[in-house]
Amino acid sequence: MLQETPVYDRLVAERGDIPAQVRSEADRLQRQLGQVLRLRPAARLDAPPPAPGPPAPHTAS
Repeated sequence: MLQETPVYDRLVAERGDIPAQVRSEADRLQRQLGQVLRLRPAARLDAPPPAPGPPAPHTAS
């Protein structure tokens, strides 16, 4: 963890506690992934891979 210092305190005041926000988002994504994996039927190891779908449309930048 970052040790609290005047510089760190000032950054948190100006920008928010980014490490805490990242941890919170990672926890949320981990919970969501756990729900998806519990709902997904178990894949058969001997089943062939799914056929590829159509290519994604290319967008010009």
